[in-house]
Amino acid sequence: MRRPKITFIGAGSTVFMKNIIGDVLYRPALQDAVIALMDINPERLKESEVVAGKLVQALGANAVIETHSNQRKALEGADFVVVAFQIGGYEPCTVTDFEVPKQFGLRQTIADTLGVGGIMRGLRTVPHLWNICEDMLQVCPDAILLQYVNPMAINIWAIAEKYPSIRQVGLCHSVQGTAYELSRDLDIPVSEIRYRAAGINHMAFFLTFEHRQADGSYRNLYPDLVRGYREGRFPKPSHWNPRCPNKVRYEMLTRLGYFVTESSEHFAEYTPYFIKDGRADLIEKFGIPLDEYPKRCVEQIARWKEESKTLKGASTIDIKESHEYASSIMNSVWTGEPSTIYGNQRNNGSITSLPDNCVAEVPCLVDANGIQPTVVGDLPPQLTALIRTNINVQELTVRALTTENREHIYHAAMMDPHTAAELDLDQIWTLVDRLIAAHGDWLPAWARG
Repeated sequence: MRRPKITFIGAGSTVFMKNIIGDVLYRPALQDAVIALMDINPERLKESEVVAGKLVQALGANAVIETHSNQRKALEGADFVVVAFQIGGYEPCTVTDFEVPKQFGLRQTIADTLGVGGIMRGLRTVPHLWNICEDMLQVCPDAILLQYVNPMAINIWAIAEKYPSIRQVGLCHSVQGTAYELSRDLDIPVSEIRYRAAGINHMAFFLTFEHRQADGSYRNLYPDLVRGYREGRFPKPSHWNPRCPNKVRYEMLTRLGYFVTESSEHFAEYTPYFIKDGRADLIEKFGIPLDEYPKRCVEQIARWKEESKTLKGASTIDIKESHEYASSIMNSVWTGEPSTIYGNQRNNGSITSLPDNCVAEVPCLVDANGIQPTVVGDLPPQLTALIRTNINVQELTVRALTTENREHIYHAAMMDPHTAAELDLDQIWTLVDRLIAAHGDWLPAWARG
C-alpha cells in the first residue's frame, strides 16, 4: 500500500514542525508516512531532521524522514503540503512594519493580518506562495495545501485567484482557542460546550455558544458572559498573554451581541474604536498591548532557540498532541474517516451576506473527498458590516498583487479602519511610500515602482 507523503515547507521552524509532525505520527494511518522537510536554512533544517527522527523513534512509527533544500524536489508526489514561514522575518521586515508607521503616530499591536503591516506582509508573502503553487502544479497537482502563513485571508484569496485548481485551506487555532478561553472564564469544561462560528479569518464570531445540560438540552451562554463582564468577573487573568486582559472582545460582545474568535490584541487594530492618538485612557481601560508582536517575536525567538536546543540534545522527546487541525485533515482525507474543522477557503456562497470571492472561515466536513465547507447563510447585519470593512483591505491588496497595480496598495491602506481613523490622505500616501522604500527588495519589483 502506498505511503502518504507530507511535505513541510518552512520546516526550519523546528518547534512548530515538531507539533504538526508529532500530531501526524499519533495517527495510526499516517505512521508510515514519508515526511519531506524543506527549508532554505541548512542549520535549522538539520535541527528539524534530528527532532523529527526522535519523534519517529519515540512513537515507534515507521515514517521516513527526508530533508530538502530544493522546493520542487521536496514537493514531488506529495499528498499534503504544510506551509509555515515568515518572509522577511522579525528583522528586518516586522520591525519595519512597526517603526515606520510610528513615525506618523500610527501605533499597532500585531500588524500581521490587516492594516499597513498586514498589507506589506501580504505583498512580500504571496509571490512565494504562488511559487509553491507553480511547483505543485508540476509535481503534485492533487495535493492539499495546508496554509499556516499570515496574512491568512489575503494569501488564500490570492492563491484562489491565480491558481484556482490548487486544493487549499487556511488553518488557524483561534476558534478552538477562544472556546477554551471562554470555558475557562465560565468554569465550564470545554467538552460540555457546543458552538458554531463563521466569518473571516481573525474576524469570525460565535453565532451560538451553548452549555449542554443534564437533560441533553443546551443553554445559551451569552447572557452569562455579558453579566460576568459587566460585574467585573470576566475576563479572568490570562496566563496565555498576561499583557492583554481581553477586554476589547468582551466590550464588542456588549455592542454587537456576539463574541469574536480572535484575540483582543488583534481585534483592537481591526476596528477604529480602541487605538486613538491622544486617548491614553482607552489604551489603559482596555489593556491594549501596543507593539505586542515585536515583543512576542523577541520572546518567541529566544524560547524557540532554547527549546530547539533542548529537543536536539534530548535522548527522548515528550510528545503532547496540539490543537492544530493539520493531522485531522490528513487522517480524514487519507482514510475517509470524517472529521469537522474550521477552515479558510474561497467563500463561494458559504456565507451568503459576504462576497463569493472573499475568504470565509466556516465549519468544514473533511473526508476522502477533501475539505467541504458548510453553508452558513446570512450573518447578522452588524457582523456583515464590520467584516466587510476588513474584506475591503484584503480585496484591494489581492487586486494589487494580481494586476500589479501599485495604486491599489494605497487604496488598501486608505480603506483600513484603524489607519483611516488616525491619518489623513496625505499621511497615508506618504506612509505607504516610506514603507515600500524601507522594504526594498523584499517586495516585488512592480510594487517598488
